[in-house]
Amino acid sequence: MTTTLKEYTSLDEAVRDIFGSSRKAVRKGTVCGGDINDAYAVTLDDGTVIFMKSNTSSSVSNFRAEAAGLGCIRRTGTIRCPQVLAAGTDHGRAFLLMEFISGAKKIRNYWEVFAAELASMHMAAPAEPAAGFGFESDNFIGSSVQINTCHDTWISFFRDCRLRPQFRQAMKYFDSEDKKRITRLLSNLDRYLTEPEHPALVHGDLWSGNVITGPDGKAWLIDPAVYYGHPEADLAMTELFGGFPPAFYDAYRSAAGLSPDYSERRDLYNLYQLLNHLNMFGSIYLSSVRSILRRY
Repeated sequence: MTTTLKEYTSLDEAVRDIFGSSRKAVRKGTVCGGDINDAYAVTLDDGTVIFMKSNTSSSVSNFRAEAAGLGCIRRTGTIRCPQVLAAGTDHGRAFLLMEFISGAKKIRNYWEVFAAELASMHMAAPAEPAAGFGFESDNFIGSSVQINTCHDTWISFFRDCRLRPQFRQAMKYFDSEDKKRITRLLSNLDRYLTEPEHPALVHGDLWSGNVITGPDGKAWLIDPAVYYGHPEADLAMTELFGGFPPAFYDAYRSAAGLSPDYSERRDLYNLYQLLNHLNMFGSIYLSSVRSILRRY
């Protein structure tokens, strides 16, 4: 169950409530990173540094969803992610406050430990076992709404809440042959996908840009798009934009196992991510989508 996120009507109000009535923000410096939100390191008058995301006032819902995802990951007790402090609006801008993560040198077996902790997250008992595949509310994948209506089976969830909405949005890019392939794929998805043993909490957007090194030298997760699904979807995403070192995948297999025919499904999982990129960024991703459609 998601913990209610306290929201404030100004940054000053949030700082005073969280850190004490005498505290105030004295400096705000830009932090490089994502391409959707503005990011800042906010320094308080006692030297404390916190991390702030900011965007238009309508982004409060995005920040609520991000906070819910980070909280869900933290509650598994398996892998670290930033603690969310507060959200709110200030002068017409939405903000999300989190602890500031200062990086450190990676531990010697960084990738092996990361893989083992991710596997532990995937194997953790669902917070709500009866909920099935999905999540308690919709959230966001990048700037796109991600539908999380719960389903009894993984295959129906992936078809109806992942592929179908993205195809519907991207239909302007497809010709008649593409549309036939889409219909065949959605009608025969059970020929390609398998059901996991149980719904697993997945990060949902697990590429290298959403993994940072924390003060303990280990991998921390940021910017989740969580839901309960198939662990293979997370593993597939790690391979979409360059991949992680072989040591990561070897360690994951040792910790959680990985089906020998996972690679036959990998591109189908990533079809969802590529469709989302097609819908967000345009036709540069169309050839990759078509290539997967022709394969399946």
